[in-house]
Amino acid sequence: MQRVRKVVFPVAGLGTRVLPAAKAVPKEMLPVVDRPVIEYAVEEARAAGLEAFIFVTGRGKSAIEDHFDRAAELEALLEAKGKSKELAEVRRCQPPAGSLVYTRQPQPLGLGHAVWCARAFVQDEPFAVALPDDLIRAETPCLKQLLDAHAEVGGNVVAVIDVPKDQTARYGILDVTADDGRLAAAQGLVEKPAPEDAPSTLSIIGRYILDPAVMRALDTQQAGHGGEIQLTDALAATIHEVPFHGLRFQGERFDCGNKAGYVEATLQFALDNPETAEATRAAMRRMIALED
Repeated sequence: MQRVRKVVFPVAGLGTRVLPAAKAVPKEMLPVVDRPVIEYAVEEARAAGLEAFIFVTGRGKSAIEDHFDRAAELEALLEAKGKSKELAEVRRCQPPAGSLVYTRQPQPLGLGHAVWCARAFVQDEPFAVALPDDLIRAETPCLKQLLDAHAEVGGNVVAVIDVPKDQTARYGILDVTADDGRLAAAQGLVEKPAPEDAPSTLSIIGRYILDPAVMRALDTQQAGHGGEIQLTDALAATIHEVPFHGLRFQGERFDCGNKAGYVEATLQFALDNPETAEATRAAMRRMIALED
């Protein structure tokens, strides 16, 4: 089985769910404690052993490219002032030279279209997709869990969670044929079905390991739900060609694409950070006391 080396980050979205914060700042650059959301996703991919990072950007997203570039003046200043800890943190976010590629999605035509825009760099290889909006807190990186599952079953493997029945219209939902509690085999999937039409409550979130057949399916450029080119439609089109599984990953997912999820992620990661944990707990206690 061909090893997965590449990961695609679709980061061209406008961040309408977190306006006005995302009006002038890319939503992927909004900080969770001391680093932007996109950095957590890249760190996860690196920790999983992925080697090539493909960003599908759009207009107004140059801050992402700048963030992962060297900041020579800042580094020189930190070094001159003996701020070795801060210098190490700044340099830590820089992947190896030549491992990052940026390409543009010229129009917002859907997630499937964004992934398809990376086709020249993915080529005919299996690849990962990571949506930075989904910030995942896990002891073993979620992408590493998916890669391990992919080594077992091949084909397409996606991260899944069970959602309340009344929320199926927000997600791509699996039509499950077998489920051992960890891996669920599927014979189909439906994009954002109404609760009464949902084949299950097992929903895809923003982590995927995809067979090259998916990119070939996206070549058709067929519009689906909402008039957009849906990645779930391309996955569905390949189910009879390659296996399809959903993995119940070990970890906690925060939807940083909406305000409530972003606040929850910030609180949790502040509690995890030794520099901010005590102050965060104290602030939370004060706020709870005021509510009471």
